Amino acid sequence: MRYSLNCLLIRPVNTLTVAIVPLSGFTLSPRYRDAGLFVLLAALFGGSFAAIKTGLRELPPVLFAGLRFDVAAVVLLGYVVLTRGRGSWLPTNRRDLLAISTGAILLVALNNGLLFLGQVSTTPAAASVMYGLNPILAPVFAWWLLGNRLSVLGVAGIGVALCGVVIIVQPSPATLADPSSVGQLLVLGAAGAVALGSVLLRRIEPTLESVVVTAWSMAFGAVILHLGSLVVGEVQPNLFALDTVTLLSIASLGIPSTAVAYAIYFGLIERIGPVRTNLVAYFVPVFAALSGWLVLESAVSPWTGVGFLVVVAGFSLIERQVVVSEVLRLWERLRGNPPVAENVSDD
Repeated sequence: MRYSLNCLLIRPVNTLTVAIVPLSGFTLSPRYRDAGLFVLLAALFGGSFAAIKTGLRELPPVLFAGLRFDVAAVVLLGYVVLTRGRGSWLPTNRRDLLAISTGAILLVALNNGLLFLGQVSTTPAAASVMYGLNPILAPVFAWWLLGNRLSVLGVAGIGVALCGVVIIVQPSPATLADPSSVGQLLVLGAAGAVALGSVLLRRIEPTLESVVVTAWSMAFGAVILHLGSLVVGEVQPNLFALDTVTLLSIASLGIPSTAVAYAIYFGLIERIGPVRTNLVAYFVPVFAALSGWLVLESAVSPWTGVGFLVVVAGFSLIERQVVVSEVLRLWERLRGNPPVAENVSDD
């Protein structure tokens, strides 16, 4: 099976997205809505790094990850309960329970627990490179579990995009050979958990809406993270005595970068597949650098722009068919000709 952005561009979004977009006063045509959500997801995930960096100054990592999903689960479950009948938000069969368990264990608990732990003992640059392996691992799991495959040019595009990530974060040999290699392995484990979990969700095909699966996954994932915090012996601080900046980091991380972002992420997995969705990892470092510059006043190197262009080149190589299609469509419009209707197959 070959991958393109055709279904990324034309499929409808889930109910949560429909509810969010009008509140912002901004609407997208059905053709480009999921493509816009893909960019928004990269911005939300990228912006989370500044909040994580701030919160880790006062909170232990696994507990912080658990608090992130406490907030997100309350927001998203509250939304689901208020907007849906009881029969539409309660799991009723084995596939729904499997999907919620997969999301809770792999995409929430293992992903965030390992990622937060890894960031304590390694540099952000090295962590970004390790986590950027997620889109490379996803096609491997998709080939194994779904029978999907990428073309040779698609594989080359993934490699080019990874080079863009390396240009952005610029890890030095000393950094990668640092004693913090345990931290790097933990982050690599987080990337593997995301890749495997997203592919398994596509294979399970739950009957519940993706936003409902997301909400329950967050709730049970938060419980697992809190238990994990106790098991590893983290100090449990008095939450009422936390600094205002830390509380704001929990709120900003829990609502936009988790409740909204994960709802978009689960929905994209359902509609466009795990391989294309996980390509978002290549754009996250760009937004992480920008958010670090805005919030933490971290310097942004000119290499960030160069790396972003390389990432776009790799992404365009993977999605070359739809890029050519969109260029031709724009050319026809400039010439005053109506665009030819597309015959898009479902992949």
